[in-house]
Amino acid sequence: MSDLLSDWEKKAREQQKPNKQFLQKMQTKKGKGAERHLPELHEEAFSKIDCLQCAGCCKTISPRFKTPDIKKVSRFLGLRESVFIDTYLRLDEDGDYVVKRSPCPFLGADNYCGIYDVRPGDCRNYPYTDSGEFFKRPNTTLLNATICPAVYYVLERLKPLIGG
Repeated sequence: MSDLLSDWEKKAREQQKPNKQFLQKMQTKKGKGAERHLPELHEEAFSKIDCLQCAGCCKTISPRFKTPDIKKVSRFLGLRESVFIDTYLRLDEDGDYVVKRSPCPFLGADNYCGIYDVRPGDCRNYPYTDSGEFFKRPNTTLLNATICPAVYYVLERLKPLIGG
């Protein structure tokens, strides 16, 4: 693992303030064009990081389960949608369906996802390190940097490229 990733959780907590300032800067003209670096940095990060060794996302946060996700997952599990919702989901403060508890009930002891082929869109897209979503939700990206080593890695590699 690269030096950047050694003890990344501690470094991510220590970098919260500078990372917040950097992500705010990305909301201005100074950040224009920064997203062009994301696909390459995303690939670089995941060449060094094995999600199955971490699963921090599945252990700490929940994806939103939108209606199509609920339909697919409940069908996959052989449950009526209402039974799936009652068993696994709750409404959060934003009115979105999320899992009732952490870690995710579909996360296995081996860090494999039991519903991987039909996982919600939020899971498919997480950690958003290869798209403009990375900058559109700076508070979420800031939080994700403490949950996912790839987010921390991309942020730290991006800052010198953009002048952060």
